[in-house]
Amino acid sequence: MEVIDWIVLASTLLFIVGYGYWRTKGSKDVSDYILAGKEAKWYTVGLSVMATQASAITFLSTPGQAFHDGMGFVQFYFGLPLAMVIICIVFVPIYHKLKVYTAYEFLENRFDIKTRSLAAILFLIQRGLAAGITIYAPSIILSAVLGIEVKTLNIIIGILVIIYTVSGGTKAVSVTQKQQMFVIMTGMFIAFYLVMSYLPNDITFSKALKIAGANDKLNILDFSLNPKSRYTFWSGITGGLFLALAYFGTDQSQVQRYLSGKSVRESQLGLIFNGLLKVPMQFFILLVGVMVFVFYQYNHSPLNFNPVAVEAVEQSVYADEYHELEREHKALEKDKKMAQEHFSAVLDVKDYHLIVSAKKQIQEINKKERESREEARALIQKVDKDLETNDKDYVFIHFILNNIPTGLMGLLFAVIFSAAMSSTASELNALGTITTIDLFRRRQKKERTEKYYLSASRWFTLAWGIIAILFANFASLLDNLIQLVNIIGSIFYGNVLGIFFIAFFIKFIRGNAVFISAIITQIAVILIYYFAIHRYAPGQEKLGYLWLNFIGCAMVIAIAIIFEAINRTTNVIKK
Repeated sequence: MEVIDWIVLASTLLFIVGYGYWRTKGSKDVSDYILAGKEAKWYTVGLSVMATQASAITFLSTPGQAFHDGMGFVQFYFGLPLAMVIICIVFVPIYHKLKVYTAYEFLENRFDIKTRSLAAILFLIQRGLAAGITIYAPSIILSAVLGIEVKTLNIIIGILVIIYTVSGGTKAVSVTQKQQMFVIMTGMFIAFYLVMSYLPNDITFSKALKIAGANDKLNILDFSLNPKSRYTFWSGITGGLFLALAYFGTDQSQVQRYLSGKSVRESQLGLIFNGLLKVPMQFFILLVGVMVFVFYQYNHSPLNFNPVAVEAVEQSVYADEYHELEREHKALEKDKKMAQEHFSAVLDVKDYHLIVSAKKQIQEINKKERESREEARALIQKVDKDLETNDKDYVFIHFILNNIPTGLMGLLFAVIFSAAMSSTASELNALGTITTIDLFRRRQKKERTEKYYLSASRWFTLAWGIIAILFANFASLLDNLIQLVNIIGSIFYGNVLGIFFIAFFIKFIRGNAVFISAIITQIAVILIYYFAIHRYAPGQEKLGYLWLNFIGCAMVIAIAIIFEAINRTTNVIKK
């Protein structure tokens, strides 16, 4: 990166941190710190909810996901708009009516303290892990640019977020997220414009889509009933729906965003705003990745996009084998470029048979290229089993580093850092809140002042920031980052959502039955994940991870009903 890029990147980040600190320092009490005085308008709520979910992982991993696997990942979000409607009707009015600080306070009112504590602890585990990953993701980028150790970068990013989050709480998070979303979307539109401008002059957007389609990158809908498939229409509107319900309805990092709404209506409008825009936004980000794929049909791409993995194999005894694969890869690239040019020409002729023949030729070449990339991954694995062979997370980074002009490169890095900061800030804010309200304050025997709990909230937020940095320093990639975060969530979310469904809709079930069933369910879901998903290579799993959300939710409800029935039967017999 040039000096101007550093200036753009540094000034953007420092402005966000400084503005957030300046606008929100000096919270008066716990309510002001946690709920931002309940003054947020609907557009602030909507942007804050969207920015919380749109972490750096979204902009780092999603284009790479589309580059390798196409647009099918968008099906993951199909359940989200429906989830927003359900949350607006059921969750939001209840939370506002009870005037709670956290979602889990409601569980104590409905069940008991141990059920509330269990749900809070499950949240702290999964969101604490996710916070570490959202810090770790952008560190990979700057590490690839500068060669600076990832651990050092984790510390820098973590400290930037901690400064304004500890100082201003929820208001700081909401205020900064509006600027961050503006930077993020501006940067992504610029990236899309640039990748289109780099395509050959005769390749229009329409032709680019046809080229992508010829390579099976535009297969958006998959109606397969195969439970092994990660992303299908059915997994999106079932597993994706349950994941969205759990994330937006019970995850404090999101609940806290709309609890700060000025009224029930403002919170509901903000969630509907998010529901209407989220799927198109994800579609657009995936489309950027597909256009990057089209760009590399005409331009050189590395055999593996991970520079660390490539350097390791080139310094090993397998270097000659890898270089031979690279020579074959370059030869295939020449054939691929010629085949794409031929395909583009026959599209103008509009001869069906010629188009089918040209399409088949492209597919055969790309199949050989995929096989070549797989052989390269196998060699990297031989060098070091701990090396990350899956390079999805490095595709967009490579494109930025090698093709974006000076100045704009700094802006695109600011996009990814802004996304990381917005998401991490929400997570730390929520983690500090849950620890203070659901665990710490609930167990205080002496009467404490509001100032005392305000101070405790800040200290717990700081502590979680440090824990997130520590976890980021031990994180390693699994498949790709965006999937890793969703997998972690899927392991825990279904269980917690089931607890809330029981609380809302199944009035005869009491606390003991829910508590026992939640523990059994969590153990069962972890075992299902390990034996049906974790032990298998990506694409060969026995179960798509999205189904864990539905399984966890259904299981905790079913077991709780059985335990409650047993308890009632036992009590009747005793009488």
